[in-house]
Amino acid sequence: MRWITSDNLNITHGFSTRHGGVSQKPFDCLNLGGKDDLPESVNENRRLALRDLNIEFTQVSYLNQIHSNTVCQAQVGLQIGDALVTNKKGIALAVGAADCYPVLFFDEINHVIGAAHCGWRGTLHKIVANTITEMQKLGAETQHIKMAIGQGISCANYEVSDEVINEFKQHGFPETCYDNNHLNLLEANKFVATQHNILPANIWSMNRCTTESDFFSYRRDKGLTGRMWGVIML
Repeated sequence: MRWITSDNLNITHGFSTRHGGVSQKPFDCLNLGGKDDLPESVNENRRLALRDLNIEFTQVSYLNQIHSNTVCQAQVGLQIGDALVTNKKGIALAVGAADCYPVLFFDEINHVIGAAHCGWRGTLHKIVANTITEMQKLGAETQHIKMAIGQGISCANYEVSDEVINEFKQHGFPETCYDNNHLNLLEANKFVATQHNILPANIWSMNRCTTESDFFSYRRDKGLTGRMWGVIML
C-alpha cells in the first residue's frame, strides 16, 4: 500500500508509506526524497506513487525544506520553505517527512488547500497558524478548513533536550504538548490549529508513529533513510 488517506478530506490526497517502490536498502523501497538515494530511483518512485493519485510530477509543487515557518504560494516545481498553499486547480502540493508531521488542509467551500511540514522548529514557530493565515488570504474561512495530520514520531519516541522543552513552554504551549523530556508534536500542532479557530471536529490524525515498519524514520535509522510525502490537489 503506497498511500494512506484520511476520511475527512473529500479531495485527492494521501500520505505515502515506504512500500511499493524501487529503491534498494536502506531506502527500500518507496523513497520520495533525500540526497543519498539514486536520483533515478527517487524519480521512478515519484512516478509510481503519483500515478496512484492520477497526478503527474509536472503538476507538483514541492519544497527544499529548511525547518522554518515560511509558507509559499504554490508554483509547479521546487520552492524554498516548509508549507504551500493554493486555490488553483491542477497543482499538487507535496511536503516531505521522515519523523516530522505532514499536515494537509482543505477548505471545501472556498476551494483552498494547504500542506505543511511540521518539525519541532516549525511547530514552535507556529507554521500551522501561518498556513491558515495564507489560506485566508486566498479566501479560506477557518470554520470550513479541515485538517489531516499524517504519520510522525510519537511522544514516547521523541526525547529532546531541556532547552527545546523550555522553548515550547516559553512560547505558551500547554503541558499536553510534552512529558518530561518527550515532545508531543502531534498535540502541539493540534493546539496551534485550535488556537487559530480550526474546529477540533475538523482535525483528523493518523495517530501512527514513523518508527513503525511501514514508514521511514530519520531518528530510528540514524539519519540514513528515505522520505515520505503528504500530497493534496484540487
